[in-house]
Amino acid sequence: MIAYVMEALRVLAANRTRTALTLVGLVIGVTAVIAIEIAGAGLAGAVRGTLGGISDSSFTIVPNTRQGDFTRARIKYDDVVKAQRSVPGVVEGIPFGANARLVRVGRRRARLAIAAGVEGRFVTTPVRYGRVLSNDDIANASHVCVLTDNAYTRLFPAGGDPTGQTARIGDRRYLIVGVLQKPSGVQVNLGRADISVPATVFARDFARGAFLFGATFYVSDTSRLEAAESAMTEWFRVLKKGRVEYQTIDRRSISQGIDGIFGVVTFIVAVIGAVSLLVAGIGILNIMLVSVTERTREIGLRKAIGATRGQVLLQFFIEALALSAIGCGVGLILGVGVGAAVNTFALVKISGVVPTIPWLRSILTATAFATIVTLAFGTYPAWRAATLDPIEALRYE
Repeated sequence: MIAYVMEALRVLAANRTRTALTLVGLVIGVTAVIAIEIAGAGLAGAVRGTLGGISDSSFTIVPNTRQGDFTRARIKYDDVVKAQRSVPGVVEGIPFGANARLVRVGRRRARLAIAAGVEGRFVTTPVRYGRVLSNDDIANASHVCVLTDNAYTRLFPAGGDPTGQTARIGDRRYLIVGVLQKPSGVQVNLGRADISVPATVFARDFARGAFLFGATFYVSDTSRLEAAESAMTEWFRVLKKGRVEYQTIDRRSISQGIDGIFGVVTFIVAVIGAVSLLVAGIGILNIMLVSVTERTREIGLRKAIGATRGQVLLQFFIEALALSAIGCGVGLILGVGVGAAVNTFALVKISGVVPTIPWLRSILTATAFATIVTLAFGTYPAWRAATLDPIEALRYE
C-alpha cells in the first residue's frame, strides 16, 4: 500500500502545474464550506449573546396592527395590573416601551429613554454600583431610578459612584439607587431604556393614563412560558370583549426568526461552495482521464508482466484519493483559519460571546468531502485504466 501511495505522489509531483490548477477549485470549495460551518457556530453564539438582555422568563404582548380595528386592542397600565393578578404563573407585569425625557444631573444634561423597570430577580445585566429596583420601590411608587451604562457615561463622564445623588427627569427628581454594568458586546433588549423607574411611577409620571405600546410579563416557571403567553392572549381577548388580536414576542421566537434568516444565507453560500466542489471534481476527473491516456503503454506493460485488474484499479484510485486528500487538507486548514478569524475579530467583539469551534466536525466534514469527491470522480478513470486490454495498450503510441 505504501508503494502505491509513493507512486501516486510521484505522478502528481511530476505534473505540478496541472495538479495545482486542479486543486484550486477543491481548495476553494472546501475552504468555503468549512469556514461557513465554523462561522455559523460563532454566529449562533453571537445571536445568543445579543439576546442576553432578554430574560428567558419574560414575554411581551402587543396588539396586532394588521387587525381591522386596532384601537379596540390597545392596552392601559390598569390592564397590565389586572392581567398580572389574573393570569396563572405570571408574577410581574410592566409597560413595554420607553419615553424620551431631558435628564439633568448638576450641569450635565442628556435626552435619555425612560422605561418601567423590572424587579431585581429578573434583571439580566450585572450591577456596577448600588442595587436594582425592589418590590418595595414598585409597591410604594418610590421616586428612585437605575441607570444603564449609557446613561451613567453621559451623566457622569468623570466616573465614580453616583448612588445617593438625584437626577431630575422632566419636572421631578429621582434618587439614583444603582448603575448597571456595560453589557458584553451588543445586546438586543425589548423596550430597552437608559433609565429604569418603578412601573407604578412610570404609569403615573410618564404614561399618565395613555395607551401603552404593549406590556411585558414575567413568569415564575420558564417551562410554562408558552402556556402563560396563550393564557395572557386569551385573557386580553376576553377583557376587550371583541374580536381583537394580539401577538407575543419572547427570546425563543426572536432567536428562531434570526436563525431562519441566517440559515437561508448560510444555505446559499454553502450551495456556492458545493458548486466549487463540483467543478473541482470535474477537474479531478479530467486530470485522471488524461493521466490514464498518457500512461496507456505503462498500463499495458504492467498487465503484461502480471499486474492484475484490481492492482491497476487500486493504483489510479489512490492517485485520485491523494489528489482529493491534498485539496481537502489545504481547504480544511484555510477554512478553519478563516472561520476562526471571523469569530475572533468580528463576532466575538460584537456579541461578547466566545463560541465553541466545532473542530472535530470540521475535520469529519473535510474527510467526507474527500471521500465523496474521490468516489464520484475518481472511480471511472481508475476503472477505465483497469479494463484496458494489455495488447491494445502496448500498441498505443
